[in-house]
Amino acid sequence: MLNNLKIAVAIPCYKVEQHLQQVVTGLPDFVDSIILVDDCSPDSTPKLIDQLVNGNRIIAIHHPQNKGVGGAMKSAFLRAIETGMDVVVKIDGDGQMDSRFIAPMIDALNDADFAKGNRLFDRQMLCKMPFIRRIGNMGIGFLVKASSGYWNVSDPVNGFFAIRTQTLRQMDLQRVADRFFFESSMLIEMHYTGARIKEVTMPAIYADEKSNLSISKTLLSFPPKLIAAWLRRLHLSYFVYDFNICSLYLLAGIPLFLFGLIFGLCEWIHYASLGLGAPTGTIMVAVLTFILGFQMLLSAAQYDISAPNPFDKR
Repeated sequence: MLNNLKIAVAIPCYKVEQHLQQVVTGLPDFVDSIILVDDCSPDSTPKLIDQLVNGNRIIAIHHPQNKGVGGAMKSAFLRAIETGMDVVVKIDGDGQMDSRFIAPMIDALNDADFAKGNRLFDRQMLCKMPFIRRIGNMGIGFLVKASSGYWNVSDPVNGFFAIRTQTLRQMDLQRVADRFFFESSMLIEMHYTGARIKEVTMPAIYADEKSNLSISKTLLSFPPKLIAAWLRRLHLSYFVYDFNICSLYLLAGIPLFLFGLIFGLCEWIHYASLGLGAPTGTIMVAVLTFILGFQMLLSAAQYDISAPNPFDKR
């Protein structure tokens, strides 16, 4: 135990035969339970997991079918809750996460419900990261912040985290994604529990491990899911569970912005096809409604960033 908390470390295992044993043996002694989830790995990982089981500290879970990192973690969450754990720490089995930072993550839970690693303050890692990947991380990260409402989280896609099982009980785990959208969907669903988040600065470790994540698939599949989650959050936060000045900004700003944009484009195309200049009145209607709607949407965004989580009842 640490800080009078029963701690479980959950490790989703898929093609990690070269690193898993080192990861498990490197875990600190205060960890009460180590949950190894074999996600139907095609290599010798399942056999290695069974060999590592020794006593009651290490628990093995075998999936007959591959469910993805999210599916593996949800199995681990349920087992941790069943065994009476207070905190679940998620690390990967490929050795990219330094187990020395588990203790600071647990300490961060003294005034939070969810502690998350932040690699973006590691300047050496940022310098090594390709420019395109850095831009992609920034774009996806911004969409995750908007869809989850956790605007102050700097590294939202980091998979090294610790969460209280009390928060897990309040979450709708059925809505948490099974595959690589898992980390983002965790933040999105935690918003509806009012969970408080704290980040812990740590470096990333890169060696000879190979990621199963496809960058191209991420850039194509993540944005539609994040935009849908963002619209759902706005609907629930400002039109179902509450109605405030941000609701009015959205009600007025969205139609004004869309009208100015669509009307202006249609009129520009119409008069351009005739070889004529658009009348001053037509231009003013398009510009004024567009700018007024845009300003209202900016005000709504500013309110959303600074406002407390409406689902936090503490």
